Amino acid sequence: MNGADTAFVLISAALVMLMTPGLAFFYGGMVRARSALNMLMMSFVSLGVVSVVWVLYGYTLTFGEDIGGGLLGDFGHLGLRGIDPQTLTGEDGIPVLAFALFQLTFAVITPALMSGALADRVRFSAWALFITLWVSLVYFPVAHWVWQADGWLHRLGVIDFAGGTAVHINAGVGALAAALVVGRRIGFGTNPARPHNLPLVMLGAGLLWFGWFGFNAGSELAADGTAAAMAFNTQVATGAAMLGWLAWERVRHGAFTTLGAASGAVAGLVAITPSGASVDPLGALAIGLVAGVVCAWAVGLKHRFGLDDSLDVVGVHLTGGLVGTLLVGLLATGEGGIGQLGKQAVGAFSVMAFSFTASWLLARFVDAVIGFRATEEDELGGVDQAFHAETAYDFGSAGGAPADPAPTPA
Repeated sequence: MNGADTAFVLISAALVMLMTPGLAFFYGGMVRARSALNMLMMSFVSLGVVSVVWVLYGYTLTFGEDIGGGLLGDFGHLGLRGIDPQTLTGEDGIPVLAFALFQLTFAVITPALMSGALADRVRFSAWALFITLWVSLVYFPVAHWVWQADGWLHRLGVIDFAGGTAVHINAGVGALAAALVVGRRIGFGTNPARPHNLPLVMLGAGLLWFGWFGFNAGSELAADGTAAAMAFNTQVATGAAMLGWLAWERVRHGAFTTLGAASGAVAGLVAITPSGASVDPLGALAIGLVAGVVCAWAVGLKHRFGLDDSLDVVGVHLTGGLVGTLLVGLLATGEGGIGQLGKQAVGAFSVMAFSFTASWLLARFVDAVIGFRATEEDELGGVDQAFHAETAYDFGSAGGAPADPAPTPA
């Protein structure tokens, strides 16, 4: 057992776990006040659902011995059977349970990312069912393709260090499919749905940025130079993306917004995820800058196409994932070139095709079985009260008790 690497992976797992509450705050501040708790819960429930299914069958379907020509793992570790605290991963020298925990946190946040595209208008029970099915039938197979040694995209030579395809493209295109099935919010395009709490958005973005060091550097599974390079490139690409987004906003809209700064930072984090271990710092700056500008541009297209991607999951995660996945084919040090770009394109577009088709079918199934969309009454009245019997803010108690009267002069 390598104690130093084991500690590094466990700390990284804790950082990635923190990203899901960070995502909840990031999304929660962007919705209207009457939907804030529901938005938080759509992320938090993934911590419960995915943790359970990961133990039961998720780990073995993702990282078990291949049984389908690089498509899926076997059932040899159902319930984590055959794995104890002393079972090591082989040459990495870390416990399998540490590796399984680290990968569990990836599996948790990936379906949670999709929730932003469906804000304000879906039934909570339907969402919980959808992510259970989605992580089982979409995420586990795609993660096997990309990260398991026998996975077909891994054998092809697709570079995805920490999740450009398996996490961001996968979730982004899945969100697109689900949003098309669910439909637009009432009043989309006519009634503005402004963020109700921008400080909460900034807090969430900061937590995501912090946790992303575990997400990216931790994927090396060792405290070494590659992890250091990945961490460094994560920082500089994110900064460049934030500046790129703000510059686009200033040119297009005449202002530097806090929402733009937060969104640009997330776009940079997304784009550097697949590529950061394969590029030098200048390459990371280029990837971040391109991602910031391209994602800002892509977000503006949703109204042109009439797509109600409520919190810009498609514009940031799908677009940013594509930018990072494809640019590594050109900017990778030592292994970049047209050949690698072709492999990256195969990886990106095969995941898009599979995820969109499967996600659309699953959303249709959930809608047919229990109904995916909230009723008009619940949507207009607020999904917080409808599904959680709570509100984020108790305006009735504002002001508190009256102040004591001033003392009478002697």
